[in-house]
Amino acid sequence: MSKRSKDNLFELIKSLTKSEKRYFKLLSSRHTIGDENNYIVLFDYLDKIDAYDEDALFDHFKGEAFLNRFSITKKRLYDHLLSALDTYYSNSSLDAQLYKSLHSADILYNKSLYDQCRRVLMSAQKLALKNERFAILMEISKRQKKLVESNGYSDVKDHEIAEMIANDLIYLQALQENATLWNLKSELFIELSRKGVTRNEGQRETFEKIINELKNSVSVNALTVGNLYLYNHIYSAYYFAIREYEECLVGLKNNIALFDENPNYLQEHPNSYFSVLTNAIYVSEKLGEFQFAKLLLQDLKQFPVKYSAALSEDLQIKLFSSTSSIELSSYIARGDFDAAKKLIPIIQDGLRLYGEKIPPQRKAFLEFKFASIYLATQDFSEALKWVNSILNDSRLDSNEDILAFTHLLDLIIHLELKHDKLIPYAIKSTERFLKSRNILHSFEKVMLRFITKLLKAKDVFENETIWKELQLELAELKQDAQQNVGLDYFDFESWAASKVKRKKFDDVVRENFKQLARA
Repeated sequence: MSKRSKDNLFELIKSLTKSEKRYFKLLSSRHTIGDENNYIVLFDYLDKIDAYDEDALFDHFKGEAFLNRFSITKKRLYDHLLSALDTYYSNSSLDAQLYKSLHSADILYNKSLYDQCRRVLMSAQKLALKNERFAILMEISKRQKKLVESNGYSDVKDHEIAEMIANDLIYLQALQENATLWNLKSELFIELSRKGVTRNEGQRETFEKIINELKNSVSVNALTVGNLYLYNHIYSAYYFAIREYEECLVGLKNNIALFDENPNYLQEHPNSYFSVLTNAIYVSEKLGEFQFAKLLLQDLKQFPVKYSAALSEDLQIKLFSSTSSIELSSYIARGDFDAAKKLIPIIQDGLRLYGEKIPPQRKAFLEFKFASIYLATQDFSEALKWVNSILNDSRLDSNEDILAFTHLLDLIIHLELKHDKLIPYAIKSTERFLKSRNILHSFEKVMLRFITKLLKAKDVFENETIWKELQLELAELKQDAQQNVGLDYFDFESWAASKVKRKKFDDVVRENFKQLARA
């Protein structure tokens, strides 16, 4: 059986850019004797093939001695590649420069060149302080203390020792605050990722426990830039989780201002900037601040040009997923489903390009939007295809929100396709799923009850009554922040209204949006 599988070396080679490959080949050309020849030959072969197949590789190199210790050859080539990349990027990031300075300081110290070592450390300290690299500052401090000890404390003054101690305490406090904030952020986002926004008092209490700990753990007035970003991030995420969008936007705007006031921090953390802008766009539109959302979207799209950013693949993925999801949501909210539909093939290309590097939750969110768009444009078979893609993704087992509303969307599509014989089984399956995860809330109950009643309707008049009842129940649920979460995923209310008014779904959405924009 052919050994087709993931392979670390193959994946690393395929991730290389043309310039990275060129640099590796140039570096390797200086050592083209013995085993080094095998590395280049193996590199060239793996670079050319499309999928890793070890049986085919052994056939290709049949008779070559390095096959007898193939695992060792692969490991050494892998290490050579990482070493080449380390050299290639040695000055490309601030952290790389600082660690290079630390290494230089160690070399100078070991040669007893203490004055030169001291100057290198002072230069690194200034750079690290400017950019809040407190862990590296602790490493610098450790080396500075070794210098003091090396001279038998003969040249050091009392105030210098006191200054070193004071600095250490500042660094330690910043690191401790960072650890506290990061842990709180992780707790909040794990809960948000698994359960979604609050749907009951128990979940709200979980979020409130986190925010109370935040307020009791740190003083916002004394935080570093990086820690203040985390504080605002947790603050805005908490208010998003409990669906208080006005306060959520306050936290997001605070972080946007923080980035504007600290361009160095923005350059160092563009991923965070993408996240803040994307969330602010979404929340602004929820609050009807459409002009502000439009300006933020322009900033998001212009980021690479505005800041002359050479985007790594990681940043490209973040930018792709951020702009794709927010643009789809914006078009859908406006009822411009034709424009949204034109984006789908472009986004599909991105999903194919990045593959499993796109987080499953983000991929499912995009696919849910695809299904919503096709449902709105009455291409029900295509909508069903995307719903099935989400429901068949085993990686989403812990993500209850997206799966719950995908099950409901699945029922609606079957309803539109008039799959009357299939729907009763689908209802039972959905109900089992919701009950098994303890997420059969009022919204879900209303939708399941509605579909069940509709299937039993005896005539067109009873049919109309059931649709009107659904419209009224959804309008009532819309006022309940804990129960209207489903309307964030799909505009079930406009869908019901379109049936009652006998209008096209997109026309109803556009009418509602115009009313909201005028308000």
